[in-house]
Amino acid sequence: MRLLVVEDDEDLGFAVSNCLRQDGYAVDWERDGEVAEEILRYQSYDVIVLDIGLPGIDGISILKSLRARADKTPVLVLTARSAIDDRIDALDLGADDYLAKPFDVREFLARCRALLRRSKGGATDRIEMGGFLFDGIAKTVKVDDTQILLPNREFRLLEILLRSPGRVLDKDQIAEQLFDFDHETGPNAIEVYVARLRKKLAGGITIKTVRGLGYVVEPVAAPVA
Repeated sequence: MRLLVVEDDEDLGFAVSNCLRQDGYAVDWERDGEVAEEILRYQSYDVIVLDIGLPGIDGISILKSLRARADKTPVLVLTARSAIDDRIDALDLGADDYLAKPFDVREFLARCRALLRRSKGGATDRIEMGGFLFDGIAKTVKVDDTQILLPNREFRLLEILLRSPGRVLDKDQIAEQLFDFDHETGPNAIEVYVARLRKKLAGGITIKTVRGLGYVVEPVAAPVA
């Protein structure tokens, strides 16, 4: 899952970007509104965290431009506690949620997770397939009640595949959600992560390779009697 944070306050921008990365998300952080507006014209995201007061172009203008071109990416607006008019304007223009500064990081992460679920058409962070269980809040994966420990990157790759049931994702689609601008990846990085997941999740789910197209998650086939 890939997020864009648009925040010119160095301390806050660093804090929210860092906590998202520690949670395993790919994050691009931009401090200038005009640059962010340009990025959003060619790069897609799963969620945008958008401050109102920005140099270059303000957050309201970015949001207005985003919705004018029918971009439905979920937007979490960050506002000053007293800026009620800003909140109303943002929501009327198509913001999906807002958070008043200062805020608790745990609430921030919870709101981002909720928007990510909504963008993927899910209502819950728990996904079950037979004896396989994925819990996005607890960050746990179990196969037949045995917990499988996954590093953040593998956990998020698994989530990307699980959030697209029945859909084949190619390497570029996966990499776009898994890595940010600052992360250099080799051509075989996705293959390596998929191979590790297959080994660890054997018996739980199947990550099927569709030759020439990409990967798709399927339940483990029931044994033939």
